[in-house]
Amino acid sequence: MLSLPKLDQTSSPRSSLEQRHWFKLICGASYQHLPNIRNLALIYTLAGADCIDVASDPAVIRAAHAGIEAALAISLRPRPWLMISCNDGADPHFRKASFDSQACLTNCDRPCVPVCPTQAIGFGQGNDGVSSELCYGCGRCLSLCPVQIIQPQEQIYSPADLVHDPVLAWIDAIEIHTQTDRLPEFKALWQKLQALIPHLKLVSVSCGASPNLASYLHSLVEVMQPPPPLLIWQTDGRPMSGDLGKGASQATLKLASQVLGLQLPGYVQLAGGTNDYTIARARTLNLGIAGIGFGGYGRKLVAKVLDLASDRLEQQPHLLAQAVDLAANLVQAVKSPI
Repeated sequence: MLSLPKLDQTSSPRSSLEQRHWFKLICGASYQHLPNIRNLALIYTLAGADCIDVASDPAVIRAAHAGIEAALAISLRPRPWLMISCNDGADPHFRKASFDSQACLTNCDRPCVPVCPTQAIGFGQGNDGVSSELCYGCGRCLSLCPVQIIQPQEQIYSPADLVHDPVLAWIDAIEIHTQTDRLPEFKALWQKLQALIPHLKLVSVSCGASPNLASYLHSLVEVMQPPPPLLIWQTDGRPMSGDLGKGASQATLKLASQVLGLQLPGYVQLAGGTNDYTIARARTLNLGIAGIGFGGYGRKLVAKVLDLASDRLEQQPHLLAQAVDLAANLVQAVKSPI
């Protein structure tokens, strides 16, 4: 029998933000493995996540929605908000690795293979090269190739096009990835999103550290008028590195402290290098953040179960129970006062 964590049925993603124990699962802005996305949404909905963040790809959105619905059919849970990610320019979250395997050295020991966190790189049986649906652009393979044939390919999504897609009904939030030298680009993207914004409950802005960060974020506040219903500032410390070790979270903690000092409207949420160490450290520092988003670390926790699972994990209750237990430990750690 599936044992699930007890959740407050009166709780909601909005109340989690207000009470500062918001948990977001980041599936990956360029991650498109539909069975895993469906099962990740299923697992983390049952575990009590407040938000599931996915690529702005209709197929991916449908998969995440299906996972959420499957979870709610199993047990009455607060429904997490479904978030899509977009970007106003080149960004490491919106790329995939690519290479021609015929150009590989015949005697290469292939250091790109073991370093890939999603096993997206393969050789043999007609699967030579990078699996596009598995790659989410972490870039760990790029510098390791002895002949430097692995190249990043930028991904372009147009969330504004979703206004005319039935998946719009399932989208609760949007996250905009930006950098401090892109005010004109941000303005242009914000204008394109105007048809989408009225349908949303939340807008999140994700940005990394920069000497000009303070003035840039204040400028974005002026651009986003009238303001969205809810606003999150995601401090993207060290992108896509949470599964590498506890030191990866130092950058996001430092950045969060800086952004909180700016007294911007809305909430501040950690991401980029987050793991279990981040929770303990944030609690010790008493930063006043509203929550934490987990990407690589959250996915890695349940990766072994996903490798064994069918496309519909609920049909394998013993595996589902294992995955939910692992995910719930992480979720509930955030749900304790940060």
